[in-house]
Amino acid sequence: MGIEISEAGFSPQMYSAFSDKLRDNLAALRQVLARPGFGVGAASLGAELELYIIDADGRPLSVNQQILDAAGDPQLTLELNRYNLEYNLSAHRLSAGAFDATEREILDKLAELRTCAAALGGRIVTIGILPTLGPDDFGPGSVSARKRYRVLADSLRQSRGAQFEVNIDGRDPLRLSMDDVTLEGANTSFQIHYRVAPQDYAATFNAVQLVTPLVLAISVNSPGLFGHELWQETRVPLFKQSIDTRIKDRYRWHQSPRVGFGNGWVREGAFELFAESVLLYPPFFPICGEHLPLDEVAQGHAPALEELRLHQSSVWLWNRPVYDAADGGHLRIEMRALPAGPTAVDMVAGAALFIGLAEGLRPRIDSLLPALPFALAEYNFYRAAQDGLAARLVWPDPAQTGCGECAVTELLARMLPLAHDGLCSIGVGAAEADRHLAIIERRLVARQTGASWQRDMLRRLGTRLDRNRAAHAMLDRYYNLSLSNLPVGEWN
Repeated sequence: MGIEISEAGFSPQMYSAFSDKLRDNLAALRQVLARPGFGVGAASLGAELELYIIDADGRPLSVNQQILDAAGDPQLTLELNRYNLEYNLSAHRLSAGAFDATEREILDKLAELRTCAAALGGRIVTIGILPTLGPDDFGPGSVSARKRYRVLADSLRQSRGAQFEVNIDGRDPLRLSMDDVTLEGANTSFQIHYRVAPQDYAATFNAVQLVTPLVLAISVNSPGLFGHELWQETRVPLFKQSIDTRIKDRYRWHQSPRVGFGNGWVREGAFELFAESVLLYPPFFPICGEHLPLDEVAQGHAPALEELRLHQSSVWLWNRPVYDAADGGHLRIEMRALPAGPTAVDMVAGAALFIGLAEGLRPRIDSLLPALPFALAEYNFYRAAQDGLAARLVWPDPAQTGCGECAVTELLARMLPLAHDGLCSIGVGAAEADRHLAIIERRLVARQTGASWQRDMLRRLGTRLDRNRAAHAMLDRYYNLSLSNLPVGEWN
């Protein structure tokens, strides 16, 4: 999704040619999805982990290119701002210990990156939003040296036609304006990729959407920005607002946001999600590839769909469809809502909960959705981001008339056995499922997430330190605990 581009300065003819190729991509996709046996294969887990680079004092350190060069790892790439990196983790079959293997890979790769960073006076930290950020850490000078990011920033700014407005409520609300999109780089996430069979795609995607608020509520790790105490997962409103190109007028229509929860329950399958992204959002990167998708399908190949994949990379739904030509072609669901950190074991446990709950609910998803309009599922998502484990969500119950709220902690406690059954149903070993869901259970019993630990620690330190020094002291404690890979539910 982070495909690099080789040019900028696009002409109207380039946009027209790209639109034609996108239509060919959709036609080719429709044909290949109808091909018997397409996408058949073992369910797998992959992930992308975004990282912060900090100096000895906990301040962002803009050396991502130097670390990239030193690491020499093709799975490592630059992120938007020069103090961020992203590691593309390997895919593992779920029936072959995928969660344990992913945890080991995270630990191994973090150790390697920390060695590279230490040679430059830096450290690597996994956290949703760095608490020591300041306004001076953003602006054109903070953007990584990739043409893709320069073009993206220019395209978003031109589409907006005005400053980007950030307005986030909380105990200490934040209001600010930015001339560019670099504030988006404050957000780092743990993005889960789950391979799904085409015939199960609609039901699985809807189940993922339904359970996202539950998993987000117990995974929050971004309680503020610039010293302001905001949402438990401040990444959610910050990401949406920092690149929102719409000038909203309550009396006029406006386009769907490029960052959002979606446009409705999926009715038939993956194709409609890809079609929405093409038909609802104007392209930012009108660069045509060399492949002819309809010819590739006619020849029996899995088409590359270069234009569709490039376009998809500029539409940031919290749960996003992914097409990949590898392995004869297959489909994945990318789950983008969870923050980075606090530890490898915490992130992998969140992935296990996510997939387990979705698979546990998938067989009866069609009976649940009529009891929950999509607008209420979206409401749940933002309440979970705002309140974390204190959230109350609207949950579907086909046995009742009308909707009602329920504490997210009660829902999670009730549904952990369902998540276990869901994992076992797709080939995950019982012992592996037990281990990772036990981490979630301990977090639930302790009522402690990364966000609540950060907030509590800041309040304690704030009794004897000013806000800036408290943030640095908290981050130092957070960093040392995260190195231990001790689950955040057991931090004191």
